[in-house]
Amino acid sequence: MTVLVEPYWREISTGLARHGIPVRHFVLHADQDTLRRRIEDAHPVPSRFRLQYLEPYAEAARTWLHREAEVVDTTQLTPAQAARRIADALTPR
Repeated sequence: MTVLVEPYWREISTGLARHGIPVRHFVLHADQDTLRRRIEDAHPVPSRFRLQYLEPYAEAARTWLHREAEVVDTTQLTPAQAARRIADALTPR
């Protein structure tokens, strides 16, 4: 789930914690050019809905989101590589 509004994240994470549900918060990050290219390449017609969230994501990343999560920079990763990074992070050592 993508949550770009900090008070919403606080409400969700606090509610889960209150019920004893552990959360590992990961953000799959990519630079703006890469995000735009991925959105535009995903469908024959680029999704205006997804494109409209590029700046709100960048703002959240700058102000709070990256501070609250484990960031996986996917700019140079395939989906399988990104999934492996998360799986590795979740594997007890």
